[in-house]
Amino acid sequence: MTCIRCQHHSCKKFGYFGKRRIQRWRCTSCQSTFCEPHDRLTRDTMLAKPDVAARAIQCLLEGCSIRSTERLTGLNRNTIMRLLLLAGQRSEKVMHEKMRQLPCRRIQCDEIWGFLMKKQKQVRKDDPADFGDQWIFVALDAETKLIPSYLVGKRSSANTQAFMLDLYHRLGDHRVQLTTDAYIFYRKAVEESFAGDADFAQLTKLYGDYGQFGNERYSPGTITEVISKVRSGNPDPKHISTSFVERQNLTLRMQLRRFTRLTNAYSKKLSHLKAAAALHFAYYNFCRVHASLRVTPAMEAGIADHIWRLEELVAVPEPQTRLLA
Repeated sequence: MTCIRCQHHSCKKFGYFGKRRIQRWRCTSCQSTFCEPHDRLTRDTMLAKPDVAARAIQCLLEGCSIRSTERLTGLNRNTIMRLLLLAGQRSEKVMHEKMRQLPCRRIQCDEIWGFLMKKQKQVRKDDPADFGDQWIFVALDAETKLIPSYLVGKRSSANTQAFMLDLYHRLGDHRVQLTTDAYIFYRKAVEESFAGDADFAQLTKLYGDYGQFGNERYSPGTITEVISKVRSGNPDPKHISTSFVERQNLTLRMQLRRFTRLTNAYSKKLSHLKAAAALHFAYYNFCRVHASLRVTPAMEAGIADHIWRLEELVAVPEPQTRLLA
């Protein structure tokens, strides 16, 4: 062990500290004490066992609710929510740092509906502005299945423009083909962000009647017609599609309990909703092996050289040693 103060190599063990019994060291030259490197995830959430914290986060990523995770792990639900916020912040940091100069060429965009505290029709005038409908804007590369950008917020013109601008800054200097649904604000957002440097098309899907007879109340509507409109550039007609990103919508609803329909699991705070979304997308990009690719999307896109472990995703680099008071 090397002393962090005088860089002397002669150090002796000097007991332990904390519930995890982290090893302390004392330098025989300058007499300063310090500890060996250790994981900060459990220290920030006041947990004694890192494996229990990782298991709780894994439960949240596999579709368990907060209370079911509490029953499975034995952790208090307040501790689990602190873990979610901490893991979400670190996942967001990883996404922000790694998603740069991406080689994605065929981008599909869509929005996923959810709600905060109550559905939009139940929102009152004196409720906070965040209550009601919340949407997750998602961009997905059809070739690598990578999710380079996302945004959580209201379905508005300002958020659409912010989402498209963030997507533009994460792509390389090459020209891309971009396909979105028929949401009206995409046209202005793409024009202002890409400035014509994209082959842009929109898909309009027309649905038939459903849910009016018998027990078909929750049956999905059948698509009667799909209309594609080229907005700018020269997109390849074979790749004007939003099928892959819509499949990602299903993945998100299956993996995040707060997005599962017809349940009493829903988001109560916007901070927890954003943390859950950040954790899901980072885990999807770096840790989860895609069935058709047989590697993670990050490996397919060339921004990772191995399958990340969950502990690697949510861990923060700790200095080699830490001086003790």
